[in-house]
Amino acid sequence: MNENTPGLTEPPEGYADWLTDLKGRIHATQQRAALAVNTELLRLYWEIGRDILDRQAEQGWGRKVVERLSRDLREAFPEMRGFSRSNLMYMRAFAEVWTQEAIVQQAVGQIPWSHNLVLLSKLKNRDLRLAYAEAVVEHGWSRNVLETHIEARTLERQGQAVTNFDRTLPAPRSDLARESLKDPYKLDFLGLGKDAEERAVEQAIVDHVTQFLVELGAGFAYVGRQVQLDVGGDDFFLDLLFYHLKLHCYVVVEIKAEKFRPEHLGQLGFYLAAVDGEVKTEIDGPTIGLLLCKTKNEVVAEYALRNAAAPLGVAGYDLVQNLPDPLQTSLPSITQIEQELADGLGADR
Repeated sequence: MNENTPGLTEPPEGYADWLTDLKGRIHATQQRAALAVNTELLRLYWEIGRDILDRQAEQGWGRKVVERLSRDLREAFPEMRGFSRSNLMYMRAFAEVWTQEAIVQQAVGQIPWSHNLVLLSKLKNRDLRLAYAEAVVEHGWSRNVLETHIEARTLERQGQAVTNFDRTLPAPRSDLARESLKDPYKLDFLGLGKDAEERAVEQAIVDHVTQFLVELGAGFAYVGRQVQLDVGGDDFFLDLLFYHLKLHCYVVVEIKAEKFRPEHLGQLGFYLAAVDGEVKTEIDGPTIGLLLCKTKNEVVAEYALRNAAAPLGVAGYDLVQNLPDPLQTSLPSITQIEQELADGLGADR
């Protein structure tokens, strides 16, 4: 065609908007199609697992029937992956944990089989499995990221800091703020010993700010360290300042390399008032304070927060891994599981 053909070089008015709309609809259809394929595969795996469970329970079939079934299915469907003995056993476990309705109605039916394998192999609690599945859907975690969050017990620590948000912040902001804080915070990635000084912890956090933001959770943006505030001609310095994109407010983080003491809250409360007066704008919500201490007494922290007027939270932090290395290495990785499945697929070919 001639490049000067009408309509080829200059699209008609409204074409660009129409093209953008079409691209969006095509992308949405692709996502729905992929989700539908995934859901059907999970439903098939659930049905196979349910059949194995039922026949073993009703007819007394032993574990060897799974080996035979694996061989027969791979012979019948040589082009299909996923019928190794190991995977069939995971199908059995999948059906034992979830109902068929869950595959359609809950988050486990929206995540890939490899993610479900991680949930089955790493977690024993059904509610936790569902919570992590929902987090995968919400945040788009890859399989490796899911494993990392499970090993770090991210969701178990969510919302566990001692706070006074229910009294100092309006609902639903108070709920969102409470769920935004953890206890304890895992700072082992800083590479510091348990007796590190406050300034060393601050500097290490800045040096590893990307990892620290991941540990803080979704919504936090880094503003600065030792942020200077001029209050009536006197200078004050905030350990760490963040902004929370969902709460639309500043978050002051103070670090104490010692056990929590009630007087720590007085200093942090002053910093919040100063940020509200000197930095906060009319579109920002009330500034929140998070005090990170080496250790804390829960009862003392609760009493200290009881009459505090500013929205404050108190949490501990860990500079070293609490989980012993031998226990960590004994946990099977999803990579090992996949390798076993691959070896099983090639065994009869």
